[in-house]
Amino acid sequence: MVKRLILVLGDQLSDDLSALREGDKETDIVVMAEVRSETDYVAHHPKKIAFLFAAMRKHAERLRADGWDVRYSRLDDTENTQSIPGELIRYADETGAEEVLATEPGEFRLIDALEECPIPVHLFPDDRFLCSHAEFEAWAEGRKELRMEWFYREMRRKTGLLMEGDKPAGGKWNYDAENRKPPKEGLDPSGPMKFTPDKTVQEVLDLVAAQFGNRYGSLDDFWFATEPGQARRALAHFIRRSLPTFGDFQDAMVTGEPYMFHALLSPYINAGLLGWREVCEAAVQAYEDGDAPLNAVEGFVRQIIGWREYIRGIYFLEGPDYPQRNGLGHDRDLPEFYWTGDTDMHCLKECVTATMDNAYAHHIQRLMVTGNFALLAGLDPQQVSEWYLIVYADAYEWVEAPNVVGMSQFADGGVVASKPYVSGGNYINRMSDYCKHCSYSVSTKTGEGACPFNLLYWHFLNRHRERFENNPRMAQMYRSWDRMDEGRRETVITEGDAFLQRLSAGNRV
Repeated sequence: MVKRLILVLGDQLSDDLSALREGDKETDIVVMAEVRSETDYVAHHPKKIAFLFAAMRKHAERLRADGWDVRYSRLDDTENTQSIPGELIRYADETGAEEVLATEPGEFRLIDALEECPIPVHLFPDDRFLCSHAEFEAWAEGRKELRMEWFYREMRRKTGLLMEGDKPAGGKWNYDAENRKPPKEGLDPSGPMKFTPDKTVQEVLDLVAAQFGNRYGSLDDFWFATEPGQARRALAHFIRRSLPTFGDFQDAMVTGEPYMFHALLSPYINAGLLGWREVCEAAVQAYEDGDAPLNAVEGFVRQIIGWREYIRGIYFLEGPDYPQRNGLGHDRDLPEFYWTGDTDMHCLKECVTATMDNAYAHHIQRLMVTGNFALLAGLDPQQVSEWYLIVYADAYEWVEAPNVVGMSQFADGGVVASKPYVSGGNYINRMSDYCKHCSYSVSTKTGEGACPFNLLYWHFLNRHRERFENNPRMAQMYRSWDRMDEGRRETVITEGDAFLQRLSAGNRV
């Protein structure tokens, strides 16, 4: 019988992995590896590396307890070749294995590396997702617009989640209109469940501190779940403590509250510690038991079986060149304050420093603060995209690229979004308390102390007028611009130019 290796990657920490199902415990050997090619293709946040290494080590022990022969390469092993193909070759030489079984990676970069590996690698579909590549391609076939809402409805019908026969629970598919409440006095977010590092985690933290301690991001106060039991406890904590309020305030932002009522389950789901079905069913059960309102549960379920699945479908449908798209021709370098938080714009300082500390920011902070500013300022979408891939513990290219290149930066020309997600300072002021703490004045449109978001919003619309003025969702914006006094329009352009020049020169803004 041919001896085979079974590759398990760091984001494939699921017991029910397709490659493992194809394997034989009696003869096959599982390979897992901490390698520099994965930690260094971008300079990942230390907390992300620590989370994955600790979860990988614990997963390897679970596989051994289940009867698998596991060969595990630690980062500091002297024989480690520091690449996935290199470790497969090393273990094939060591064991006499002649081929590799692997579940399809979530990034074209790794798919290419495995396809070029000297040992034959048999890739099996990653069926931990709800929607297969073929199913998404069939859904997309012939559609002029690939809008998430229509895809989401198909996934609701497929799963039966929040369905009453063939109708959506409550009579509506989407309760997003009820999920946009600004923060109010007296909110008390409980935040995610936190776990004290055990011996395995502490060993990893020591390794990561020694190897990656000089990177962007703090390794202090590490509390992530690193095994399925902990992740399920984190899920139960969210369902009980935060889900009832999650819907109302999922778009709200408050200084000093980086988590609000968000679940912080995405790192666990994306790494395989939790499955989409158990997460969604727990939320739906809370609704059916009367413990969480429909608007909260629907909004949460939509993020998982709607948005998450849709984004993955877009990534594989559009192909390997997708992350490099730059439909608006933006080329300004990423400002240094994205790495330091050293800016007078309080909203950006708050979101960037929280990201440095936690390897996390919630979706409105990502889309409407750091992403909104990047788009308004014309930052290079590839630099922006790389930043998101580096700084967040839940970021992998399949999920990060469509969210940033598509949704956030409109660099895909409208594949994901029907219009650019841009706003002036008023949106941030309405949905947060950030503007109360800012050196700039959100009510000042031009002149000394004017909020940069106000200037750059109109500056963006003006410089991209030819591209967007016929977009029905943006017509009102251009009518408002045209109604402005000509002198005010000229002032906006002049001051916007000056701000962007200071930004490009590296001056403090």
